[in-house]
Amino acid sequence: MAEPEDMIIPMLRELRQELRETRSDMKKELGSVGSKLSGLESSMKSFRNALTADTMMSKFITGDFEERIEALEKKMDTLLKAPRS
Repeated sequence: MAEPEDMIIPMLRELRQELRETRSDMKKELGSVGSKLSGLESSMKSFRNALTADTMMSKFITGDFEERIEALEKKMDTLLKAPRS
């Protein structure tokens, strides 16, 4: 049987190699996760922009209708206040 001192160095080398392989695998996985996250971030950014544009458009449309209603109300007031002949 081999002496314990003779077994320690080969075991440490095996552990070191396993750690290198594990580290390499983790880097690959983190790279794929990072690319997926960047894709999600870009889609979220475009989604936020779409929501902002939708909100702005609804404000413009609502404001336009409110102005039209106010104009019609003013016309009705002037017609109702005008003397009838």
